[in-house]
Amino acid sequence: MSDGGTPRDLSRWIEFSGSGPPRVLNVFFWGTAMLVLAVHVNAILGEGTTIAPDWVLADGLLASGLLSMVPICVLWPLLAWHRSASAPRKAASCVFLFSALLPLPIGGIAAVILVSLSIGNAAAVFGMAGGIGYAASATLFALAVSLANPALSLVNALASSSVMLFLCLAMLVVFGALMQAWRRAEETRRLLAELERAHGELRRYAERTRELTVAEERARMAREMHDSIGHYLTIVNMGLANAQRFRSARPDDAWQEVSDAQALTQEALADARRWVRALKPLQLDGRAGIEAMRALAQSFSGAGAAVRFNSLGRWPDTDEATELICYRTLQEGITNALRHSDADRIEAVVDCTGEEVDLSVIDNGGGAAGAAEGFGLSGLRERVEEAGGRLLARSPAEGGFELVASVPVENRGAEREPA
Repeated sequence: MSDGGTPRDLSRWIEFSGSGPPRVLNVFFWGTAMLVLAVHVNAILGEGTTIAPDWVLADGLLASGLLSMVPICVLWPLLAWHRSASAPRKAASCVFLFSALLPLPIGGIAAVILVSLSIGNAAAVFGMAGGIGYAASATLFALAVSLANPALSLVNALASSSVMLFLCLAMLVVFGALMQAWRRAEETRRLLAELERAHGELRRYAERTRELTVAEERARMAREMHDSIGHYLTIVNMGLANAQRFRSARPDDAWQEVSDAQALTQEALADARRWVRALKPLQLDGRAGIEAMRALAQSFSGAGAAVRFNSLGRWPDTDEATELICYRTLQEGITNALRHSDADRIEAVVDCTGEEVDLSVIDNGGGAAGAAEGFGLSGLRERVEEAGGRLLARSPAEGGFELVASVPVENRGAEREPA
């Protein structure tokens, strides 16, 4: 998720960079450190302290607690927060953890919270065993100081030590959960990055597959174009050869051959133009699916017949091979209608039912006997049947020519709206 998103912002608050504590611990630490200083200053002024004034250790504990805040505040930003820290940085953590115990006699609950936060560093650098050991040491230290304090009874000493132990254990649990949440956030970010890379590779592979599929199709059509135009040129050449042979003895027959050759040349030219249209790539100017098929139908407008294209349903997010079969079926149907049916109106309909794509091309021409296997439809029929579909080409009794194909589809994701 982007940096501006809430989940990403929240994860930064629990992020362990290795060179510093999470933000949430930082905030609590500095707030607690200010409270500990305030409590010690208040004790110096002789107010709000639980230390007996006549206790021989009172002044020493007050001074040590106040002075310990210097290494505590200096070392906190420099502490390591991973187990692979160097020996000097681990030594710095040891100094910090020891210093964090000294404000306990005077600091009250604020000092207890400070020790609880320090347990997080002990667990991060020395593991959970180190955190538990530090919690036990802090509890024993607090118990010893409380028992030695004349101002506290045995019950109060045990109660304060129990509070210390409870907070230390609670901090261990919280810190463990914090570490687990951070690891999961890191794992999620890693998986999302891998997913994004895989998606990019898949997208590039899909584009490459589309390009190769279209290139293969264009190569096949180029071969068919060569055969078709070559057939016309062969007949024209034979006709002109006959005209040359008949020009003296049978001039009328010679001119007829020339006229036939001219007509065949015009047919070859029209056929070549249709093939040029057909050789356009499947993805026209970034379009695919219904949009590309509509553009294909429109490209035949003005070729001697009015072509109308309609789409029903929603185009499925299917694979390129299925999409190419539908595209070529439409192309073959319109091309055959223009070449053989002598039609002036062609209607193409694509009906997407969710499980298959039904495509029909109907014209109002004169029809053609044997069209089911003629006009180059046999190759298309094989491709449709290989995809598990059906292809029907016929000349209805009422006239015209009809090409109907049903191609099964498997959705790869959400369906695309037709253009």
